[in-house]
Amino acid sequence: MLPEAVMVLLPFHQESLPRLDNYRISMRNLKRPSIGELQGEAVDQSITIPEPEPEATGGHIKLGWIVGVLIPCLLNIWGVMLFLRLSWVVAESGILQSLIIITISAVVCVITTLSLSAISTNGEVKGGGVYFIISRSLGPEFGASVGVVFAFANAVSASMNTIGFCESLNVLLKNNDLKIIDNGINDIRIVGSVTVLVLILICCVGMEWETKAQNFLIVTIVLAIFNFLIGAAIGPQGNEEHISRGFVGFSWNTFKENFGSDYRYAEGVHHDFFSVFAIFFPSVTGIQAGANICGDLKDAGAAIPKGTFWSLLISMTSYALFVLFAGGAAVRDASGNPADLVNGTLVSSELPCMATGNCTWGLFNSYEMMQEMSLWGPLIYAGCFAATLSTALTNLLSVPRLVQALGIDQIYPGLIFFSKPYGKHGEPYRGYVLTFFITTGFLLIGELNLIAPLISTFYLASYALINFCTFHAAFVKPLGWRPTFKYYNAWLSLFGFAMCVAIMFLINYVAAIITFGIIFALYLVVMYRKPEANWGSTTQAQQYKAALMAVHRLQNVSDHVKNYHPQVLVLSGDPKARPPLVDFGYLLTKNNSLMFVANIIPVRVGYKNRQNLVKDGQKYLDARKIKAFYNVIDGFSLEDGINALTKSTGFGKMSPNIVLVGYKPDWNRCRKEEVESYFSILYNAFSQRMGVALLRLPNGLDFSELSSEVTLPANGMGHMHTANAQGFTNELMPAANAASELLHIDSNLNLAGMDSPNSSFTIPQPAPMPNMQRNSRSYKVNSSDEPAVTYHTKGGSDIPQNLLDAMTIFTRKQPKGTIDVFWLYDDGGLTILLPYIISMRSHWQNCRLRVFAMCHGKDEEQEEKSMASLLTKFRIKYSELIMLKGVSEQPRADTLLKHKRLIEPFRRGARNEFGITDDELQSMSEKTNRQLRIHELVVKHSANAALVVMSLPMPRKEAISAPLYMSWLEMLTSDMKCPVALARGNQTPVLTLYS
Repeated sequence: MLPEAVMVLLPFHQESLPRLDNYRISMRNLKRPSIGELQGEAVDQSITIPEPEPEATGGHIKLGWIVGVLIPCLLNIWGVMLFLRLSWVVAESGILQSLIIITISAVVCVITTLSLSAISTNGEVKGGGVYFIISRSLGPEFGASVGVVFAFANAVSASMNTIGFCESLNVLLKNNDLKIIDNGINDIRIVGSVTVLVLILICCVGMEWETKAQNFLIVTIVLAIFNFLIGAAIGPQGNEEHISRGFVGFSWNTFKENFGSDYRYAEGVHHDFFSVFAIFFPSVTGIQAGANICGDLKDAGAAIPKGTFWSLLISMTSYALFVLFAGGAAVRDASGNPADLVNGTLVSSELPCMATGNCTWGLFNSYEMMQEMSLWGPLIYAGCFAATLSTALTNLLSVPRLVQALGIDQIYPGLIFFSKPYGKHGEPYRGYVLTFFITTGFLLIGELNLIAPLISTFYLASYALINFCTFHAAFVKPLGWRPTFKYYNAWLSLFGFAMCVAIMFLINYVAAIITFGIIFALYLVVMYRKPEANWGSTTQAQQYKAALMAVHRLQNVSDHVKNYHPQVLVLSGDPKARPPLVDFGYLLTKNNSLMFVANIIPVRVGYKNRQNLVKDGQKYLDARKIKAFYNVIDGFSLEDGINALTKSTGFGKMSPNIVLVGYKPDWNRCRKEEVESYFSILYNAFSQRMGVALLRLPNGLDFSELSSEVTLPANGMGHMHTANAQGFTNELMPAANAASELLHIDSNLNLAGMDSPNSSFTIPQPAPMPNMQRNSRSYKVNSSDEPAVTYHTKGGSDIPQNLLDAMTIFTRKQPKGTIDVFWLYDDGGLTILLPYIISMRSHWQNCRLRVFAMCHGKDEEQEEKSMASLLTKFRIKYSELIMLKGVSEQPRADTLLKHKRLIEPFRRGARNEFGITDDELQSMSEKTNRQLRIHELVVKHSANAALVVMSLPMPRKEAISAPLYMSWLEMLTSDMKCPVALARGNQTPVLTLYS
């Protein structure tokens, strides 16, 4: 055993040996060195190996398979039915169908036990029983809903067995001319409430008293069983009183008479096979007793299969023997009057009471037949008391632990209060109080046969889910599925699942629908709350497997224009700093296709810092309900990083085909390298055969002057969390200065305060942005129960309304207006497809689509008809088609002067080798004039448009310089009060005429 804290000098090349403690979830500090330490990045070469934390048992007694599983299961199975209702089951269903009922019940239990054994041996099983097993297999949604239903079923089962105890006690009191009130239902309610209270107190005392009580009860039940079997085998020995009450002893005639069924009306129900099955089935629902207290077992994985199977074998054998002995030695109807005997024998068909239907004895009419047939009657009472009380005890013992497990996992907030542990044993006393009230509430019903069918549907639902868990895990076969119990079969478990569901509906389809409705409602609650529970469920493995198979199938599907999807790579940098660019990209991909958001950091930030940035950005996108994938690349220049992203983002057919960038408004004031880099980004995107979209807003896209702050509401522990958006520390400024200006293009990362790779790192916590409102000093986006994202200026001043409008331009409802599309060049249709997609969004559906096209010939009317026909064949709904006239005319003098002043600083001269030459201006004059005329026409026609989309001029590196090309973009997008998007496809069709 290691001392409490051992300092081990760990050279960089030395690695730790495999140890069990390194893999325990409860251990908070890893004992093995990290990758950074092995690579020599650790500051301190010594590590601390703390003492392994002991499991929180609090001195709790750990049980073996006999005491912990076998005896609890037997006590749970040998319940109220064994001594009070099994004789009635034989009378209703007959020997044959009673054995069939037992067989079906046994098959369900055996299959479920196989499934339960497989799951319980797939790793360590903690407290929580069935809830723990299902939640860790299928996830918290299924586990929590079934856990609540199962806990409820156990509580109701405890009330049912307590009613059975009270019924037998009433019979005993009645035989001795004693009663409390009416020797009926009111006595059951009074005695039952006191009994439940006493049993709860026994559970609260602790496991030692529970174990002692169980040992006494199991011995009593076994003695009572043999007492009945011996008494039935010996027979009445000529006792006329016993014979007159229906105990005639073994005979072939009695066996034949009771072999077939004789379903009758009883307790308000016309019984049939499945109604009797529903009443009997709760008697075999004790197989989960060991799993319910699995946290108290020494070796749950080995104890649960062994103990459960032995309990099933013993209990089912005893039930079958009871059916044969009761059916072969007693008749269905008897009067109890020795005067009705003929020569000392009973002929039940000739009894006078048969005509009036007032027979009071026999298997049909009396629940005391077990006492009559036993060797010593009082021992049967003791066995009945022991069986009912033991089952109720195990049920009451399991419910608080299920509730406690649910509360500890914080699945349902209402159960957290009842999960608080007390004392060194961690007893859930509040859970016992809750269990007492639920059990007592159903006990007040007082009718055993009314409660039993309800319990059957609850138990069958939980058994169905246990079987489905095993099938799902065995079918998906995640690498973590390695049960040591090998005697299971996936398809057998699936059959068990179907069998349980079918029996539920055959018993009572209304109760089955209600049960599944309750489970579904509880499932939806967990889905809505989305608890932070990640237990490696098979549903997660199934999602991965399904996605992987779908991607592989998609890879073998040839591309077709009808199935084109705009998959956008948004070069936004930190998405919190450029929300309009991200929102515009999401307008194109929402519920339709893939979207990637990328951030390029020109300095190395270290693995942990980069992962924190990725998590931060992804949380922000998820909180705003933007379905996109966020990634950060560090250590690259902007051009190289974007080039790498366009080549490597995605996989197979799930790769971007459009690059969305923000316009660079300061291109005429920045360094020449930045202009060249921006031009190269556009050029390289087309070189990769990708479409390009460029967005410009009148007030710009960069909102990095606003810092975001998130305020989370108080959590379950009552803490408040706040975090501010941060960047790098000044330690990285020397390395970042060279690229800081380039970051204005596509990354708004604040390089003034980000942590160095080896220092601590604070990440802002994003939050949903569903509603928007003004503060006195901030812009807040919040909802009543969600975290709030607050934007404010770094100086704390008010944010102008126009800035707020610019931030939310693509997320707020647009008034009536137009989306003007200048489809100038045939790029495959992307220029017209993108605005059509935007016009279909709910926030933009009030905006009509207007299409502008150029005329190349003299027959403008014919060209207009041809364009209209093309749009009609494309099924593009537009409100107006306008042919632009005069595109080839000379621009106005003021436009030419504006452009001249724009490019003047970039004219190449003796002192400036970078820029635009006279030869280039001369050779490109016609194209330049066309761009200037298009600018004039755009300003003329679309001054009041809500959005302008136009064809992007093709960047040709060998034909045009970067400054001249940027001047074209500046002229095309300037003097506009609305967002302007330039788009161009990769010259392959994205629209088709054909069906």
